[in-house]
Amino acid sequence: MPLEEPAAPLDATQLEVAREQAGLPIGDLWLRYFGLGGTATPNQLSAALDGDALLDRHQYNVVAVALNERFMELELDHPVVYE
Repeated sequence: MPLEEPAAPLDATQLEVAREQAGLPIGDLWLRYFGLGGTATPNQLSAALDGDALLDRHQYNVVAVALNERFMELELDHPVVYE
């Protein structure tokens, strides 16, 4: 069985759009993300959301979970797509 190629880092700028729609300050998003096991620093997460850095697939999905939980709190059916 051939080895699987590592996943390419992902552009997280679409997560920034979702963050703004959810009305979630970056610091609050980072706390939620960190609480779910995210490992990026607040500055690294901010850079990724601004398009100045990339997230690996796992970290991207942890941010997506944090955002989707916020949308659920707001009773909005607007889930962020996982990669």
